[in-house]
Amino acid sequence: MVEVHARSVTFHPPAQAKFLVGDFTDWDKKPLPIEKPLTLEFPTGAYVEYAFLDENKEPFPDPDNPHKAQNPWWSYPRAIELPGFQYAAPHQPSRPVNVHRHRLESKAFGSTRRYYVFDPQAAAQATLYVHDGVAYYRTARLAEVAQGLCELEEIRPVRIVFIEPEDRRKEYWFDPSYEEHVLNEIIPAVESHYGPTPERGLMGASLGGLVSGWLALRHPEVFQKVATQSACLTASPEGGDSYKDPEWLTEQYLDSQALPLRFYCETGQIEWLLAPNRRFAAMLADKGYPHAYRERPSGHNWMTWRQGLTPALLYLFGT
Repeated sequence: MVEVHARSVTFHPPAQAKFLVGDFTDWDKKPLPIEKPLTLEFPTGAYVEYAFLDENKEPFPDPDNPHKAQNPWWSYPRAIELPGFQYAAPHQPSRPVNVHRHRLESKAFGSTRRYYVFDPQAAAQATLYVHDGVAYYRTARLAEVAQGLCELEEIRPVRIVFIEPEDRRKEYWFDPSYEEHVLNEIIPAVESHYGPTPERGLMGASLGGLVSGWLALRHPEVFQKVATQSACLTASPEGGDSYKDPEWLTEQYLDSQALPLRFYCETGQIEWLLAPNRRFAAMLADKGYPHAYRERPSGHNWMTWRQGLTPALLYLFGT
């Protein structure tokens, strides 16, 4: 059970609970022992996701909170909304979105890979390649957001390609095979079927944000727009710890000449990636990159990222 106050939450543990976890503990990285009610303070208007751990440190949902988190991968997180929390629902399109499913035989990975394509009603003027494609398509409903904004004539028609990984941690961690897959397999397949567009962009959350920034750095002649959400900037090619690695990608941008890229970046205030994303945004400002940066009173979750879809599309592709 939880008690929600103006800027704090009191967590009442069920009998089997030994630890409390959430975005505020980096989930299982810094679990909080809990034997009695525990009160934590959060930013004003915060959205918080949490779960309990048993004595074996296995996660389980709060049995007294039916508010499930919008999580495509885990079933146990529960959500809390503090007073002042606001979710601005995007404009709903007047017709169902048209998303096509595709498969290709990948030489880069030696397996069959899948991707989905949203093609706007009007001729597309840009193509946005999105990592963690199924989650952005089904959980975040990015295609619906884009079509709604197109109908309002607030963005130019944008084709969206939802790329689905098999091993996202390996593939998004500076993986040459994934780079080859996107550049030499996905893009040619999409443009052969749907036609090329004058602009291309990249978008992703967490490690998907990391690989978006990395691919844009390596191929600014291919991509012009980048949207990152809670980008996992604590990563390096020689490392492997997404919590403790040096901020290698930020350093690469800092040490290179400014590239013809435009960025939309955001992160939650209740996550370990807040400071790294602030430093990345500061680097963009210092280097003179056109960019927008925003923080939300929430954590490393899909509620945070869903709220950023409309602002990202407006900034990168607005009319």
